[in-house]
Amino acid sequence: MAATDAIFSDACLSDACLSDASFRDAGPATLAAMLQASRRDTLATFAAVASALASQNLVVPYRPELNPPLWELGHVGWFQAHWLGRNPERPLGAQANPAAPRRAPCRADADALYDSSAVPHASRWQLPLPDADTTRAELALVLDESLALLALQATQPEAPPSAAQDTALYFHRLCLAHEDMHHEAAVYMAQALGIALTDPRFQHRALPAPGLALQLSAAAFDLGSPGAEGFAFDNECGRQQHRLQAFSIDSQVLRWRDYLPFVAAGGHDDPRWWPGRAASWRAAPGHDRPRYLQRDGEQWQQWRDGRWQPLVLDEPACHLTAYEADAWCAWAGRRLPTEAEWEHAARTQPERFAWGDVWEWTASTFAPYDGFVAHPYRDYSAPWFGSRRVLRGASLATQRRMHDVRYRNFFTPERNDIFAGLRTCAV
Repeated sequence: MAATDAIFSDACLSDACLSDASFRDAGPATLAAMLQASRRDTLATFAAVASALASQNLVVPYRPELNPPLWELGHVGWFQAHWLGRNPERPLGAQANPAAPRRAPCRADADALYDSSAVPHASRWQLPLPDADTTRAELALVLDESLALLALQATQPEAPPSAAQDTALYFHRLCLAHEDMHHEAAVYMAQALGIALTDPRFQHRALPAPGLALQLSAAAFDLGSPGAEGFAFDNECGRQQHRLQAFSIDSQVLRWRDYLPFVAAGGHDDPRWWPGRAASWRAAPGHDRPRYLQRDGEQWQQWRDGRWQPLVLDEPACHLTAYEADAWCAWAGRRLPTEAEWEHAARTQPERFAWGDVWEWTASTFAPYDGFVAHPYRDYSAPWFGSRRVLRGASLATQRRMHDVRYRNFFTPERNDIFAGLRTCAV
């Protein structure tokens, strides 16, 4: 594929060179390398899951937070084809009409199988999905087409992208982010199913003793990225003005040794810390302690890689719901930061504000910034406004190219399969 080969000629394409680069302003050559790196991770993690589930023919039990692994794999390819190769309005970027008629898919029933907007979640376990080899072959064809389209943008591969090039690259960046998000979901699915993943990039690390809290003065601070160069998700666009009061915020997230005294003190059994919907969640079976933890005498153990192991107390407290984060704060006389406080601290004192180990629950409900306009992928943000809680940061399973202080993650407060924890502010 000569046209595709041309976009690699002047770029540093090794994983080491790409490790700290952001996808948001990547030029065509770097973006092409990132798409291929993302696909390698998708296939490697799928292979580990497929090997572990071989005796079950890749069938997993129905759970609201999971998708069948074969469906996940096919959906990644479908999404990329839908927004790139099949999309006649691709050159218009965020201004594209999502309802424009598309070229027919290579697989006639692809839309009926993989369109997440149209295929109900519970029905995905009964779909007549193609087998793994067929699905991998179809993904390879889709990626080849995506790279060929990207090669057309490569007259000056690594020049700083212009506004016109940002528009032209919009859907390539969106598809890369989408695949990276699904890879993170595959990592926490493996954790839920007790499947070991050996890639050192996606492992927990111990944290040091926390440093002094950060002291932030009162300030005006605006959330949002109006007119920003590069890629932005629609929920990051617009502008939200905040007048922040002076506040004190932790320099890092809580470790298990910080969180577990709450459990040891009977915090999970004390109704004072579980108001409203949190009380209903806490009353359900299995919610008397954090997910994946159990006591063995005086020692805590964690379910990881399919077996119980001694808990490493200096690792970040993880797989916590927003309810558990709120409860710990109430018990400790602390509070969660708002997302404006979180981002302001991250931008103001970046050398002291450590983040990226777990997603961090905030006190903010997911809502649009002023001036919000939905991007073509209509189901990304707008359907979830008002019903989810914002998390900031990144986790051990978030690709480095996805790390950005603007990035807003959002989940319902009872989710504890994701790699989520907390940092706190003084009341």
